[in-house]
Amino acid sequence: MITPFFILSLVIGYFIVLLTIAYFTAKEDTNESFFKANRNSPWYLVAFGMVGASLSGVTFISVPGWVESSQFTYFQVVMGYLVGYFVVAYVLLPVYYKNNVTSIYEYLNTRLGQNSHKAGAFFFFVSRVLGAAFRLFLVAIVLQQFIFDALGVPYELTVVLSIVLIWVYTQKGGIKTIVFTDTLQTGLMIAAVILSIIYINQALDWSFSEFLASSELLNYNQVLVTDSLLSRNHFLKSFIGGAFVTICMTGLDQDMMQKNLSCRNLKDAQKNMVVFSFVLVFVTALFMLLGALLYIYAQGQGIGIPLMDGAPKTDLLFPEIALNGNLGVAVAVTFILGLIAAASSSADSALTSLTTSFCVDFLGIEKRPKADQKKLRKKTHLGMSLMLIIVVIAFKYVLDRNVIDGLLTVAGYTYGPLLGLFAFGIFTPYQIKDRYVWVVVLAVLGLVSILGNIDASSIGGYELGYELLPLNGLLTFLGLVLIRRK
Repeated sequence: MITPFFILSLVIGYFIVLLTIAYFTAKEDTNESFFKANRNSPWYLVAFGMVGASLSGVTFISVPGWVESSQFTYFQVVMGYLVGYFVVAYVLLPVYYKNNVTSIYEYLNTRLGQNSHKAGAFFFFVSRVLGAAFRLFLVAIVLQQFIFDALGVPYELTVVLSIVLIWVYTQKGGIKTIVFTDTLQTGLMIAAVILSIIYINQALDWSFSEFLASSELLNYNQVLVTDSLLSRNHFLKSFIGGAFVTICMTGLDQDMMQKNLSCRNLKDAQKNMVVFSFVLVFVTALFMLLGALLYIYAQGQGIGIPLMDGAPKTDLLFPEIALNGNLGVAVAVTFILGLIAAASSSADSALTSLTTSFCVDFLGIEKRPKADQKKLRKKTHLGMSLMLIIVVIAFKYVLDRNVIDGLLTVAGYTYGPLLGLFAFGIFTPYQIKDRYVWVVVLAVLGLVSILGNIDASSIGGYELGYELLPLNGLLTFLGLVLIRRK
């Protein structure tokens, strides 16, 4: 029987495994190991582990839950991702390796100036805090609904315990530990989705091929939206938006790039990125198929969308079926392990990258006395953990949309300045009047915020969607042109 205590024992056992990995990988406890893994990570481990970090709890739960309203149209965005990953591999990675950076925002200091460096690091900081909080929030509400409510533990304490456990196993090894823990976590997530598909098909008395050929799947299988460019999820808007989301949320994000920069050389990092991109597209497609299967099974079994605070929450459909859908212990166990893996894989790398960026970009840790550097890193790591706790708790009271949609929408605002800054630095020969860079990025952010909230009826029915990100980047680029040095 699946009880809260049984699930809790799985969670505890899982973290014991992570702590064991951390014990063997964090013996050095140096800043070089924490920030760069001594530039000695095997590319194939990084590639596989990055799949889990990219999927996170958002893909694990929110993508299947989103299938009813969006069908498979999210795959339009995923196809754009693939293009974006190749841009990261062959445009951005060579720049980072050539400049031998620890934080990728150091490039902006070298190329454009100190204010540009701080602006880039600031927008990453905001982006990663919100992104990590989105992911952690999603997992925390599932743990709360299916474990801790029954044990009388409040949501706030659930969040605190989750992040404290992650802090414990990352506070010494940093990225060196994460390369190995992410490999385990990715394996668990992929196993969870595959086993869930197998067991639900068995419950429906289908083979996988019969599921793909079923008339029920036809209700969820729309992939392309091409009828009207006014639509928010039109193919071109989703595809282009997806490419830019990847360029920004992977290539301009210290969290994802820190793993790539731990590879032995540029060639290994590029192999990692290409392999990772194809695996990620395939696995995301599996998650969407799982979403359709969940709704088919729920309809047949009379399972309704679970409620949260009195309102239907599609993000909770997968956990509801996995834990209470009479599919057996195997599905429940793999789901819980996959869920915890999804949570920890995004949170551990977020904590590490936020610590790295804050130490390097804001505190100038490499200029501090050697004796103080390690202590400063540890204090920063603790501070980042406390900040995530506060933001994830706050999300429970302010978030009102599907998490994957919310995450991509926020990215349009916070990653746009990074896109404009890096594009200007890489693709133009100009210098800028660096002291004015904050005026440009804040003015563009205000303009894009206004555009993003325009009612569609006032602009001929055109719905702004993921194209806000490239638009934000373009306007930032043009603003930098205006302040270039003559």
